[in-house]
Amino acid sequence: MTSTPQERLRLVGREQPAAAHEALSWVMNIDDADTPRDIIDALGLAPFLSGEQPHAVTKELEHVKPDAPLLPAGALVLRTSEDEGTRTVLSTGDGWTLRVDRRTSGNAVLHISATTEALAREILDACTADATVAPEPDESHVSMGFWHYGSHGPQRRERTITAAAWSEVAQNYATAVGEAIGKLMATRADSVSGRLLLLHGPPGTGKTSALRALAREWSDWCQVDCVLDPEILFSTPGYLMEVAMGVDTYDEAKRRWRLLVLEDCDELIRGSAKESTGQGLSRLLNLTDGMLGQGRDVLVAITTNEHLSRLHPAVIRPGRCLAQLEVGPLSPAEATTWLTRELDDRPHPAIGPDGMTLAELIEARDNRSRIQSEPAPDLTGSAGYL
Repeated sequence: MTSTPQERLRLVGREQPAAAHEALSWVMNIDDADTPRDIIDALGLAPFLSGEQPHAVTKELEHVKPDAPLLPAGALVLRTSEDEGTRTVLSTGDGWTLRVDRRTSGNAVLHISATTEALAREILDACTADATVAPEPDESHVSMGFWHYGSHGPQRRERTITAAAWSEVAQNYATAVGEAIGKLMATRADSVSGRLLLLHGPPGTGKTSALRALAREWSDWCQVDCVLDPEILFSTPGYLMEVAMGVDTYDEAKRRWRLLVLEDCDELIRGSAKESTGQGLSRLLNLTDGMLGQGRDVLVAITTNEHLSRLHPAVIRPGRCLAQLEVGPLSPAEATTWLTRELDDRPHPAIGPDGMTLAELIEARDNRSRIQSEPAPDLTGSAGYL
């Protein structure tokens, strides 16, 4: 007797295998910490794990149409779940199983297992046909990759961020710094000399904002990726190789440079880096101009709060840096000009002799006040008991 899809998808699988590739048995333990979505995940993996449907494909979608079914014709829906803005649907058909995670943000992830790879891709094509809408062109939106080391090794996710054009934010920087950053913005692939971009200076001076603008200005020739865990990147050779190698292409027209952004890497590049991070500094230098970096169109941008005098001399030696930018606060005169322009005729706070950082200027412009409490005064010894 042919079993139904519901009978084939069980939480405990102990069937006698019909072939060698079906020799896996599996058990799922369930307690009150599991959610309906966890159950659907397990049920969706069962045909793949048993070997009944040994071929799987996964597809992430953005800008999914609200009325797109994301299901092929004739699909039998087995389970549905609503969980914190995600709707999960498990469906099946002749030789395939489909699990769809659909988010209120307009994104979706499709997981398909099938008896053949061709069938899995056929179901994927049926689900995704006319399912998305092209976003409205917006030059302020830039594609950026985000790397992290997950439970399955190196993972990269691509997201769209908002980035201002350099012409819109150039006045947020001191004159000399702005001129230097402007030269960096104008750099193109054929004029790259040095693989390291170093932005150092106090917090709140606009280092990250400059890199976002750079991602937009370089979008026609360079893909920007942010590494969320640089301390793991340079301590795990396999992770570093995956990030450094990127994706090869034999089509020169499609080949692009890549800029890896490492934020707040003080320990990695300060003078004591060799002692505190082990091989981390050596691997960074190897990536920028050593054997690892040879033949790879990779640039590395590092932001740090360290002063130049505290950086390791190997990092700032001549020829290594494409740009070495000290991003500091605006001078009192520059800060006054900035506030006058932004506030029109409204009064602005007094500016001290050290000027103001970009973060302080924006706080003053927007009249933001932080929620805080002052410590109680120390009354020890000020009075005695009656």
